[in-house]
Amino acid sequence: MARLAGAVSVPQYLRAAPAGLGSPRRMAQGVARVPGPTGRPRPTRLGCNLGRRPFCPGENGGACVGQTTRGKGTKWRVVVDGHGVPWGNLLDSASPAEVPLLEPTLETIAVPRNGPGRPRQKPERVIYDKACDADPRRQRLAKRGIELMCPHRRHRVNPPVQDGRKRRRYRRRWTVERTFAWLGNCRRLLVRWEVYITMDQAFFHVACLLMTLRQL
Repeated sequence: MARLAGAVSVPQYLRAAPAGLGSPRRMAQGVARVPGPTGRPRPTRLGCNLGRRPFCPGENGGACVGQTTRGKGTKWRVVVDGHGVPWGNLLDSASPAEVPLLEPTLETIAVPRNGPGRPRQKPERVIYDKACDADPRRQRLAKRGIELMCPHRRHRVNPPVQDGRKRRRYRRRWTVERTFAWLGNCRRLLVRWEVYITMDQAFFHVACLLMTLRQL
């Protein structure tokens, strides 16, 4: 390549470039025909909106984002088994309390069976903290065939409905806390940048899928 390039005369090449453009008078006339001022081009802004829709994501913005004492965010609700494998999940605003979201979260459970039939949606028992200690809620879950196991409140007026043997299962609640720690390791979920809740749910399902594959 060096030998071939050395055969080309540089001054001759530079003279041939403007020769194809025509005489200097024709070049001046062509430049004069350019409409409008020829100033510095304005930089393009990739962001703001596109057809009245947000184009660039924002931190903690969009649907299902609520205000709390620690800022804005989205609340994670997950149902796991004894090994920490997610069975169901629900993403909602962080403003409402957690206890009313227990039953909607249980409705998201869909565990496929080994054979034909509908997916299982009713676990035998649910372990929760003492914030869920309410007899009407226990009765509603009992009608669905679900036993709620949670410690009794300190100032409970009604007599206890579970003995110490059943409440002993509460010691295994650390498995769901470990699942939340695994989800917190996903940097895409730690800070929400998606405006649409469907996109945030998609990344949340991918994280749950990865945790399920690790337990196989």
